[in-house]
Formats: sequence, structure tokens, C-alpha cells
Amino acid sequence: MSAISLRDLYAQAAALHQQGRLAEAEPLYRQVLAAAPADFASQHMLGVLKAQQGRLDEARTMIEGAVKANPRHAGALVNYGNVLNLMRRFAEALDSYDRALAIAPDADTWTNRGNVLQTLARMPEALASYEQALRHNPNDIQALFGRGAILGEIGRTPEALAMYDKVLALKPDHVEARNNRGYTRWQASEDYAPSIADLERALALAPDMPYLPGGVVHLKMQVADWKHFQADKVRLTEGVRAGAPVARPFMFQALSESPADSQACARLFAGLLYPPLANAVPPDPARKTGGKIRLGYLSGEFREQATAILMAGLYERHDRERFEVIALDNGSADASAMSARLKKAFDEWIDIGGLNDAEAAQKIRDAGIDILINLNGWFGKPRMGVFAHRPAPIQVNYLGFPGTLGAPYIDYIIADKVVIPEGEERFYDEAVVTLPGCYQVNDDRGRAIAPAPSRAEAGLPDSGVVFCNFNHGYKLTPDTFAGWIRILSQVPGSVLWLLKAPAPFAENLAGHARALGVAPERILYAPHRPPEQHLARMALADLFLDGLPYNAHTTGSDALWAGLPLITLRGNTFPGRVGASLLLAAGLPELVTDTQEAFEALAVRLGNDPAALAAVKSRLTHNCPLFDTDLFRRHIEAAYLRMWEACRAGQKPQAFAL
Repeated sequence: MSAISLRDLYAQAAALHQQGRLAEAEPLYRQVLAAAPADFASQHMLGVLKAQQGRLDEARTMIEGAVKANPRHAGALVNYGNVLNLMRRFAEALDSYDRALAIAPDADTWTNRGNVLQTLARMPEALASYEQALRHNPNDIQALFGRGAILGEIGRTPEALAMYDKVLALKPDHVEARNNRGYTRWQASEDYAPSIADLERALALAPDMPYLPGGVVHLKMQVADWKHFQADKVRLTEGVRAGAPVARPFMFQALSESPADSQACARLFAGLLYPPLANAVPPDPARKTGGKIRLGYLSGEFREQATAILMAGLYERHDRERFEVIALDNGSADASAMSARLKKAFDEWIDIGGLNDAEAAQKIRDAGIDILINLNGWFGKPRMGVFAHRPAPIQVNYLGFPGTLGAPYIDYIIADKVVIPEGEERFYDEAVVTLPGCYQVNDDRGRAIAPAPSRAEAGLPDSGVVFCNFNHGYKLTPDTFAGWIRILSQVPGSVLWLLKAPAPFAENLAGHARALGVAPERILYAPHRPPEQHLARMALADLFLDGLPYNAHTTGSDALWAGLPLITLRGNTFPGRVGASLLLAAGLPELVTDTQEAFEALAVRLGNDPAALAAVKSRLTHNCPLFDTDLFRRHIEAAYLRMWEACRAGQKPQAFAL
């Protein structure tokens, strides 16, 4: 075949390729290569074509050959980097982009480099790459978006919003920017109308965008926007059952009434975002020939937050004859008194917030952590990617996320016989460790209570029963609220006291109350206060009404610590059974109900019988197993020791009860 006909054949292939007719273009490229195996252009473009078909190994081989034939061709180096990026061979991708930039720097290549660095959590370098891209092209949409995403993640919210605004000015239907702007605006200012408008527009543009449907519902629940609640719940549940990524596990827990559905949601999320790594092998426990067991508590909440409030006493009281206790801080420690207390509670403090997953995992390996405890799970600032690297012989799910994490590299979940009853272990990918009493630790020394305010100072009426619930708005459902309203209607002069939430939460609840026949003036709102002041005002209420499917957790133990009785309805999932676990450990089984009718009847009876309510309050005490930190410490340490002994013996994690 002549050189001219080869050029013509390549031109035909390229034209078909450009039109998207890949199946017709491929044989023509191959004809050229059959006659001229080292032809750079055909190797390069056939590699690009194979990448478009998702056949990445073939694409890499073809483009690698082209790069060898012409190592100074920037376009081939960029495409080679793109394929390596898709194959998650990030270090090689970066090298290819750097070689291309040394030859012909341009905005697209800087942006691609920034994308890889962002994936690796090398945020300062990624930010610098995006800024280089924008110097070459101030309107590079991908660079603007990438820069906005990083700025939002590192807390430079106004700049992040400005980036998203610019993206949307250039491309109004940029789904990711609209989605991110909605979330960022809500987190920054809790301005509901523009936030939900962005998310709903993104959902209209991309109904199948992963996790967006659940995100929209979660934001609506924050402000009791229940216009399509039942249909939304059904749609998300059906999506999870069909294996679709419709909701993040943390959001789905506030809707799910099935442990099987919660497990399916967590498994899907873990598998898509934090899959097991083929080369991740845990350290051999035999490396340790003696000495104390090193406990590593990994958290993004070493500050004035619920997890820290519950855990602080345990950190302090761990048996230092047998354990060393190490904080693995994911970057949230602040100047609060709680952070200062925690700094003193640990034997060692390791910051991992600025490290990518691989770097953080190596830091944990180097620290010789024996048991690594995940205090976030899918809540707050999770670092599941670190756990996917298997940096410790034993990895445990505890406290932060009440359910399975759905990942095979988490060995155990710490629970009790109430939150995970016998027979339901199959809904947990972890081996279930059943502690005596309540799984939830409590601090029996550090929970200070300020002087109590008067009812008037707290914004309460001088008389009448005060029912309350101080959970966040996203835990409230129409069925739970309707039950509370039925209780109010049967206890004359009573009021419902809720935690203040962003507008239009109160406005929406007023409308729901009117529709159910109760004056909205009977619903009052408590502004946010420091923990010691919040505990003090809790004592002014008469009865805490729990909700489903997500009970009060830290808030429930707060109420009991403050002398406020809690009544609960036992649900079907871990987060819906925590109230029952707390009350049983506090010695108050009569406040646990199993039907909606029984729950409402108990609340009405206590609300209308001051003597019965006073009798319940008289039984509230700090001297109970729920608030015995040292008793809990002995239980969880026994669990850690049993895990360690099994691991040292070469046994796979298996469920056990203490």
C-alpha cells in the first residue's frame, strides 16, 4: 500500500472517529497499522478510540506505543495521562501530564493535573494547578469548578461560591456546580430557598446523578418541607433496593425502617466510593511481641461535638497498664475547652487532616496502631479511604454511625442486644460485638450543668406541661410530628418545645400543626446554647418525646443526665432502638413502648398525671449503669482484648457477646 493511500485511509478513519462512528473507524486504523505498525497517528488515535469504548488496557498499550514513537507529542502525553487516570494509576498519570506541560503548557492539561491531585487529596497542589489553568484560560469551566470544590472543602466558602457563580454564568446547566453551590450555600448560611432551588434544578437536569435525590430530600427534611415526603421516601427506598446510588447512608438512615435497606445503601456507597484495595494487607499482629495494645481513635470531631462529649471520659480512663491511647485527628480540633481536654486525655496525638488516604494510612502503620476505631463511619468527616488501606490489624466501627458501614475491611461493630437483637447480625458486614448494657458510652464527670434558668428566661409559659424534643430537624417525619400533635391535643395547656432550626422550619411546622387542628402558638423553639446551658434548660421540660425512624442518641442521654424523662418507641433499625437501649440501661423499662398507640397513651397519661410524672422523675439518677463510665470502660476493654487475642491467634473476626 502506498504512502498516499495510507494517508487517505487514516483520514477516512479520523473523519469517522470524529463523527462518533467508532466501530467503522477502528478497522481503518488497524489497516494502517497492519501496513505501518509504528505509525504514530494511528496508534495514538486508536488508543483514544479504545479509551472511549472503555477498553482501558488496550488504550494504554496503544497510546504508550505512540508516546514511544513520538515522546515530544504533548497531545499523546495528555491522552496517556487521561487513560492512566481512569485506570487509577495516578502517579503515572501525573508524570505524563508533567511531561506534556513541559512541552506545551495549556489550561486543559493543568486542569487534568489538578483533577488527579484533588483525587489524591493533595489539595494545595491541586489548587495551584487549577490556578495555573485559569491563568491560561480564565473561563476554563473545569478549572473554575475544581477550584470551587477545593475552596469549599477547606472552608473558603465565599470564594467557592464565587467560583460556582462564574461556572453557572458561563454554563447555566452545569449540574455539578449547581449541586455544589446548593450544598455550600446551605452549609454557609442555611439560606433554604436558593439552596433548594439549586439542588432541585440539578435534579431536574440529572435525575440519575449519584446521591442527589437523597440530598434534595435531606435538605427538605431540615426545614420540615414535607410536600412530597411519602413519595420521596418510596422513591429512595425503591432506588436503594434496585442498587441505584440515590442516597448517602447517613441521609438514608433518617428515612429507612429496614436494616436490610440500610445495609444495601451502605454497601453500595462503600463499593462505589471506597472499595477494598487489592494490595491492602493489614499489618501482621505477630509483629508485636509484647507491650501495650495501641488503640487508635480516628475522628473528625475532636471538639465541642456529640461524639467527643460522650467519649472524653473513656479516653481519660483507659487502663494505661494495658493500653496506649492515640488520637488520629482528621483536622477539626479547635480552641474549645473540649479540644484542650482531649489533648490531655491521649497518650499521643497524630494529625491526619492534611494527608491523603494513603499518607494517613502509612502514618497509622508507622505508629503501630493495633486496633483502629472509626468514630465517624459515614457521619461528619469520614475517612473510609484510610480504612480501605487496612493500616491496622483490627478495624472497628463504633458510635459515630449507628449501622453497618457495608465495607469488608471493617472487622467489628460495637453494639448491644437492644440495638442489634439476636438474629439480625446478617444485616451487618462487620462481626457484631454485643456489650452488656448500653453500647453508648457516657461521661459521668465532665458533663457540667449551668445554673437553671427560669421558665420565663427560657421562653416557656409559667404553667402547663412542656413536651420537648431537641433533635435536629432532619430526624423529624410527618408521622412522628402527627403523633406529637395528637398528644398535645389530649393534654390541655401543654406545649411542644423544639430546637430552633433554620427558616422555614417554624413556618412549615405551623402550617402542619394548623392542618392537624392545633394552634401553632403551642410550638416553641429553643435557640442553640453551649452544652452546659442546654443541659440546664432541659430540666424545665416535663417529658422528652422520642421519634422514629431515628431516635435521640446523645440528645437522649443528655435528657436523662439533666433529669428529664424520655419516652421512646422502639423501631426496626439500629438508630431507631437507641432510645430503648438508653432507658433500659437507666433502669426505666416502663418508658419503652412498642407501638405508636402505646407511645401516645403513655405520653398523655404522664402529661395528665403530675404524680405519675413526678414518680418517674424521682427514679432518674446518675448512679445507674448508663452513666457509669468506668463500668463501660471495663466492658469495651474486654471487647478489645478479645478482638486482639483472636487476631493474634490467626482467627477471622467473629461475632461475640460479653
